Amino acid sequence: MRIIDHSSFYFRNIESAVIHPDEEVNIIFGENGQGKTNLIESIWLMTGFYSFRARKNIQLINYDREEARIESVYFSHGREQSAQMKINQKKELILNGVKEESPRAMMRSFYAVAFSPLTLGIIKEGPSERRKLLDVALSLIRPNYALIMSKYLRAVSQRNNLLKKMGDRARDNRFYFEPWEEEMIRLGSGIVKYRLEYIEKLSQAASEIYNDISSGREKFEFCYDFMQENANVKDIEEKLQAGIDRSWVSDLKRLYTGFGPHAHDLIMKLNGRDAKVYGSQGQQRSCALAIKLAEASMIEKAVGESPVILLDDVMSELDEKRQSYILNYLGNRQVFITCCEPSTLLRKGRGKVFEVKDGKIEETG
Repeated sequence: MRIIDHSSFYFRNIESAVIHPDEEVNIIFGENGQGKTNLIESIWLMTGFYSFRARKNIQLINYDREEARIESVYFSHGREQSAQMKINQKKELILNGVKEESPRAMMRSFYAVAFSPLTLGIIKEGPSERRKLLDVALSLIRPNYALIMSKYLRAVSQRNNLLKKMGDRARDNRFYFEPWEEEMIRLGSGIVKYRLEYIEKLSQAASEIYNDISSGREKFEFCYDFMQENANVKDIEEKLQAGIDRSWVSDLKRLYTGFGPHAHDLIMKLNGRDAKVYGSQGQQRSCALAIKLAEASMIEKAVGESPVILLDDVMSELDEKRQSYILNYLGNRQVFITCCEPSTLLRKGRGKVFEVKDGKIEETG
């Protein structure tokens, strides 16, 4: 897919900006704090997902305004499409002239992969960041994944509420929890099955990319901590049931469901050792970047559309050899790259350049 036009109005510090990006490389430069990341963020929101920087809508709106608006005209699934999103207390979406019930309708239409300094959380932070990686990626390529996850989390929430409501009485009344546990196992097995299939392919692709980035000097690999082999649904259900049974006593103490897909993790290793503990800052950045590049390839294979690539403050941390590798790997995908100093990237002689200053965006020569 390709973005043809993109506009932002009263989005964070951007009062009004309209860009007509290049089909391939778009360099967005300026000093820190001028609004480069805000432009990248506004593009990402067109996927229908939450911001990668904020969960509250009010944080996305210019401080003296009541609402923000972003618009995109883009080519996807063989035709030109348009989307307008208003952001106030909630997000309102009009897709191709039709008002949608939820911004999630964009998941079937607009595809993007974003890498920002926060993406390092995939390697450096806790399990929730790695689960988010899986959930966002699978929601893009498996139309029913987000719905299954939503129903699963609702069942977990109901079980948690019952634990808190019954307190000590729950110990001798396990049967009250069976309907919610059965729902968790039924839905959870589908989630695990999707994750196993995806992780197997993503790990292989990311390992190959990292091998190229490191010139074969290092090996990067990862797997699912729940189970590593691609099992059938019955085996997954049995293992989920066993895990819930094992955690029953501890769940009673903390009044919280501690076992299930909502608590699973990815095990990431660099040269056979924990990448979070033993990887350098540069190695961790390369690991996260390899995952994101692999994710882009997975989306393209699954939906037949090349996602837009959003690289926020990435290239400045890489030497020219690795910058060249990334641009060559991306090929003819549309990419937006933010940086403070574009001189190195400009030597590639491709695409358009946009300068951002105090929330104003202007295409330069």
